[in-house]
Amino acid sequence: MSRFDPTESLTPIPAGASAGGRAGEYGAILFDGTQLRQADPRWFDPAQWGERARRVDGSGRGGAWFIEATHGPCVLRQYLRGGLVGRFNHDRHLWRGNRHVRSFVEFRLLRELLRRDLPVPQPIAASYLRRGLQYRAWILMERLPDVRSLADCMAQSSADAPLEQTGRLIARFHRAGLDHADLNAHNILFDGLGKGWLIDLDRGRLRIPETRWRERNLARLERSLQKLRGNRSEADVAQDFARLRRSYDALWSRGT
Repeated sequence: MSRFDPTESLTPIPAGASAGGRAGEYGAILFDGTQLRQADPRWFDPAQWGERARRVDGSGRGGAWFIEATHGPCVLRQYLRGGLVGRFNHDRHLWRGNRHVRSFVEFRLLRELLRRDLPVPQPIAASYLRRGLQYRAWILMERLPDVRSLADCMAQSSADAPLEQTGRLIARFHRAGLDHADLNAHNILFDGLGKGWLIDLDRGRLRIPETRWRERNLARLERSLQKLRGNRSEADVAQDFARLRRSYDALWSRGT
């Protein structure tokens, strides 16, 4: 993940150049120089898009927008804080250098997974604004057309939900070494033809495939399905997950 990529371009954001910046903030934009001639700090401020920006329903802590950009539909996501910390620190993160900026890490991870022919959204650009030892971060990526989350599929009909496809999809990513930090039913998407994607790879990383972290990913997904079970019993959801797990194990055992 730290290898040199000659296609990457880094554009500085001087203090005061970002419309959504706060006093004294400065930063940078990371993008693919073969896809974009230049990047604009205004891309990362939803207010600058006006009516072409729409907040994503159910986007966790509210940090995501659908953007109707001139080059196509996109998703803009800001990296917000959750839990107890989020009560007094909404969007600031500890500065540890450019290579550790959360949006930059996810941008590079997505590009690496695409190079490995794995289904993830195409990143467009990532940015940060820094002041002192704290920074804020955003990422802009393509919006996948006509997709539904596994959570939505389960809510409509658990019997028809793509559980077997989900198991095979996760096995492919695990075989490539992706440790997804938040594998839940909202971060697995399918289109009408049954093609699946994984999204929201913040804090994800590539590592040697090991049983411990793979099982931790799967256990997190099972807990997610249990939380979304509604009036169904835990046993019913466990049976659903068993379908997913059998499919996962079958592909994993093939070593491909």
